[in-house]
Amino acid sequence: MNIEHAGGRTHRGRGMARRLARRFLPAIRGSIMSLASFVQRMPKAELHLHLEGAVSASTFAELAARNGVALPAGKPVAELYSYGNLQDFLKVYDLVCASIRTADDFSRVTFETLERCALGGARYVEMFFSPHAHLAHGVAYATMLDGILDGFRRAKERYGLVAKLIPAHAKPLGVEGGERFLDMVLAERPAEVIGIGFDYDERPNPPPMFAGIVERARAAGLNVTNHAGEDGPADYVRDSVDVLGLGRVDHGYHVVDDPALVEHCRERNIVFTCCPTTTLTTTVWRNLAAPDHAIRRMIEAGLNVTIHTDDPAMFGTTLDREYALVAENFGLSPQALKTIALAGLQAAWLDDGVKQAWIADWSAEIDRLIDTELPLPS
Repeated sequence: MNIEHAGGRTHRGRGMARRLARRFLPAIRGSIMSLASFVQRMPKAELHLHLEGAVSASTFAELAARNGVALPAGKPVAELYSYGNLQDFLKVYDLVCASIRTADDFSRVTFETLERCALGGARYVEMFFSPHAHLAHGVAYATMLDGILDGFRRAKERYGLVAKLIPAHAKPLGVEGGERFLDMVLAERPAEVIGIGFDYDERPNPPPMFAGIVERARAAGLNVTNHAGEDGPADYVRDSVDVLGLGRVDHGYHVVDDPALVEHCRERNIVFTCCPTTTLTTTVWRNLAAPDHAIRRMIEAGLNVTIHTDDPAMFGTTLDREYALVAENFGLSPQALKTIALAGLQAAWLDDGVKQAWIADWSAEIDRLIDTELPLPS
């Protein structure tokens, strides 16, 4: 990916819009909110979003109370989403999953999620969800699909947002569990289900374990992606690419530990769906402003990096905020943000004719926004 940097580096903190405006706007032109408006209005594709991680704390608390799920004692709603590492996060994530029981629950959380996506400038969303976590509480797969697809329909009617679905297999359930998962997905497969993913704890579950499942899914016409290299080693990224044959890897940050692998992935144009905010909790890179942050290094190495939210409600972020963070911390110009946004759309599992038409439309729209929202000096 050929990314143009705006130069310089700033720290995180308050007043992001003001700092961004100072960087990109001449002092006598535009408003301090111009870049914030640009980032929000720029059309974007959200390819790495977990439905359950997008449930707001207030909705979580309400559904938990209604469905008899006990929450941590003494914690106010505002503090439900607090954790220091990936394992702590997954414990809370499982509680959120346990709170979503009915088709109406699924429809509600899906619509609320897509509404926030639309308000953050997303036009197209590929959404992961975790069937196993709901099956464990007696929720039928058909109930999940009915509710989620109703939420998709409502969001499209209200916001024009197009959404697709990626059921994800939890790696700790192993190969046998993965085979049952794929059987379930193939047995009830509406058009909105476009692929499968693999997530949860990756370290004890190397990618080659799931090669047979990936082969079956691909033979059935499903796309496949894999969470790898978030807290697992660079070899898991390599195995995702070379053993599983994937062209898209979720996270992938530890690719930077292996220069030969970086070159290999660059040559093959492997897509990395990166999520800046969650790296601050789930990875060893806890400072976005640091020059050695993995996403910054991936971009500078020319890898095909796309930007997404992961679990936006559970980490207090939105898609437009993620773009603003990389602009601020990595010194990316508006044209660089455009490149990333279009790379996200190019990586989407869409019909190629539709995709190319959208790319042309989005490119022209972003150029108009740059001209009107960010009147840069000639």
